[in-house]
Amino acid sequence: MRIQPRTAHIRTFARRFAAVVCLVIAAAILLTDVASARPGQATPRRNGIDVVKVDGLLDPPTASLVRDAIRRANQRRSTMIVLQLDSGGSIDVDVEPMLRDVRRSRVPVVVWVGPSGAKAKGAATLLAESAPVVSVSSGSSIGRAEPLRLDQPGATDRGAVADRLEALALQWDRDGAGARRLAAENLPADAAHRAGAINTVEPTVGELIVSLDGRAVPTASGPKLLSTATVVGEGLGRPRQPNQEVRFDRLDVANQLLHTLISPSIAYLLFVAGLALIVFEFYTCGIGLAGLAGAAALVGALVGFSHLPVAWWAAGLLMLAVFGFAVDVQAGGLGVWTFIGGGALVAGSLTLYGGDARLNPPWWVLAIVMVGTALFMLGAMTAVIRSRFSTPTIGREGIVGEEGRAEVDVAPDGVILIQGARWRARTNRATPIDAGDPVRVVAVEGLVLEVEPPEGGARDYRDRRGRRGRARDSAGPEDGDGA
Repeated sequence: MRIQPRTAHIRTFARRFAAVVCLVIAAAILLTDVASARPGQATPRRNGIDVVKVDGLLDPPTASLVRDAIRRANQRRSTMIVLQLDSGGSIDVDVEPMLRDVRRSRVPVVVWVGPSGAKAKGAATLLAESAPVVSVSSGSSIGRAEPLRLDQPGATDRGAVADRLEALALQWDRDGAGARRLAAENLPADAAHRAGAINTVEPTVGELIVSLDGRAVPTASGPKLLSTATVVGEGLGRPRQPNQEVRFDRLDVANQLLHTLISPSIAYLLFVAGLALIVFEFYTCGIGLAGLAGAAALVGALVGFSHLPVAWWAAGLLMLAVFGFAVDVQAGGLGVWTFIGGGALVAGSLTLYGGDARLNPPWWVLAIVMVGTALFMLGAMTAVIRSRFSTPTIGREGIVGEEGRAEVDVAPDGVILIQGARWRARTNRATPIDAGDPVRVVAVEGLVLEVEPPEGGARDYRDRRGRRGRARDSAGPEDGDGA
């Protein structure tokens, strides 16, 4: 009778225990469903990491590269996209569409200013601060952001740029005051990190990738938990490496060519070189390799100029410079036009571009182009003119026996062409030589050549006169006797 209550107690305990277990299982299932509905807590995907290399000015080709890379990364649902940035500003491009694409990306966007020695200035600073994670490599710098566009330095206000940087930094939980400094200051990596304007300082893009392992990065669709690294080897201090494919993206050949042509130094060099080569081809009296190369250089320069703030009157000075050199080259010596050309070359080179001073070619590029142009026009071109228009020198002994052709009728005097040189000529035969007929040199008398047809000619004038004289002498006595 006393065992029954004990049995009932055990059964009650068992039912309660089973109920608790069921509740725990149900809660676990519920939490799993909630986690699957929240991307930030989901099991991280490993669909590859995209690294986009952005070097040089932000121009139409590089802007298209960034926007297309972000679009492709979202289509393939990549783990994240890294913009490897090294830019001194923007030219002929609006940065707002790029900032909008970064903000709307469902894939985490990270900006790394590197490798060592890289920079992010102008609009590139704004692009960097628009990303949820910003890292700068050791030895690199970020800022200053103003002016945003090098071709329109007065289009933005420093205060407005500072406000924009602060808003972007606060959006991603960075220090707004530190970001404001980037509007007017260029900060090295460590200084920018201490100011709170960037998130990390990483020496390489590989170190950046593995350092983000396990970090939740905000995106347009919510925070994404990153899984980017794995430990390799054994023992203490084992290194980490990316745990998935790292894809590198850069400009294709056509866009890289356009990006190169938009470089102010390249466009300037091609323009001056193209003008010089066209003049060179003019003096060679034909269409050859130099002319084709000069035309291609001018086309490339004009393509670059279409994206750059060119002062066209300065381009006119460069054309005047080449023309001035060509005039004195034709005259055969230094003259007034040489000094006019030299002055126009210097003035045109120094004032070719408007906008920010950072668009001006470096001094060593200016020196190479100006000195090289002067040497080419006054040295190489002079030699071309001399060889083109000078009369070849032919030895007196070597010309006997040479064959040529008559430039005009030789009857008995005329002009012939021997080895490319024109000579006065006289035929020593009774038969005249017509223009265009072949001739052969048989003797040289001073500056006059005695010639005959290659197959031989008629009797010599002097021989005929001699025979006539002898005939008259012999006929005279007979006539006198008959008289």
